[in-house]
Amino acid sequence: MMPVTAASKPLIEICVEGIDGLLAAQAAGADRVELCASLVEGGITPSLGTVRAALESATIPFHVIVRPRGGDFLYSEAEYRSMLADVEALRELGVAGVVVGCLTADGAIDEARMSALVEAAGPLNVTCHRAFDMTRDPTEALETLIRCKVGRVLTSGQRDTAVEGMELLAKLVRLAGNRIIILGCGALAPDTIGEVRRRTGLTEMHFAALTDVPSAMRYRNPNVGMGGTDLDREYRNTVTDGAVVAATIAAARA
Repeated sequence: MMPVTAASKPLIEICVEGIDGLLAAQAAGADRVELCASLVEGGITPSLGTVRAALESATIPFHVIVRPRGGDFLYSEAEYRSMLADVEALRELGVAGVVVGCLTADGAIDEARMSALVEAAGPLNVTCHRAFDMTRDPTEALETLIRCKVGRVLTSGQRDTAVEGMELLAKLVRLAGNRIIILGCGALAPDTIGEVRRRTGLTEMHFAALTDVPSAMRYRNPNVGMGGTDLDREYRNTVTDGAVVAATIAAARA
């Protein structure tokens, strides 16, 4: 794989959970945020109350994920209708963009649904999230998203990490040209993000910088959990680490 030239200062988007994550990311120098709930499930739609709080506090643009549940990206008609309603509500609130993705059962982009979601978004930026990484043919999926008038696609090159997916990421950047933005992701960290940028030509990059911190709760009930068998999860919070965000941004722009 031949190295390609990338922008000297790629735009950096941070994936965060909730308002505290947004505040940490923007304080650490992020250019944009993807606002989610429940990152343990890969991110689902945050509440409208969270979005309103973000609009009051954000000094950088943020895009809101519209994903009604964890799991696959093959949605029932009722789930799809709820996504349309969320996109319309977010447009009315005035967020900068939305992040969506729908697949068919055979692993293609659901062109009809994605086109309708883009239409519902109106003037908002629209990103296709990593549903793209679950498609059977990434070249076909890219062309479908372009036809749908999606503005960018979030991808790790259909691998667990961007380092593993660099060959496809570079290919997607070349195929995209100026028709759609490739937003690269996949376990990007201070020791990998610079190499990925240089070898792919990515102009926008996305990562989460999460760390677990102990709960401040003094009283703890050891006999009940709110879900699953990991009882300690009730007293452990996952937060955005501003120091890691800043260090990774610096490495991307070195």
